[in-house]
Amino acid sequence: MSDTVVLSRGRRVRRFRSISEKLQIVQLTLKPGASVAQVAQSHGVNANQVFKWRRAFERGELCEPSVALIPVTVAGPEDESRETEEAAMPATGAIHIELPGRAMISVESGADSSLVRSILESLRK
Repeated sequence: MSDTVVLSRGRRVRRFRSISEKLQIVQLTLKPGASVAQVAQSHGVNANQVFKWRRAFERGELCEPSVALIPVTVAGPEDESRETEEAAMPATGAIHIELPGRAMISVESGADSSLVRSILESLRK
């Protein structure tokens, strides 16, 4: 998982840690009474680096890469008759879509469907 590169004189150069390792270390520091410095030292990491990982975790940027796709259905021209029926009913509510580190989309009732479609299609790329 992690690799330590050692030079011939015994000096450590750099250790690359997987996201799961970083998450595990961050989770240990979030326990009540945990000391970031002690957790960092026990894992051979500089405390400043652990604080950086914690900030990334809080922003939602420290997460396992996901390749899972969420199915989305977009109504085509053949569904316009259904849309006119639904338009007669009062529309309320909103949809909030968050892609951590990429985008936050809020779609309120009455939003232009072609605009929403364009935005979602641009995120596929």
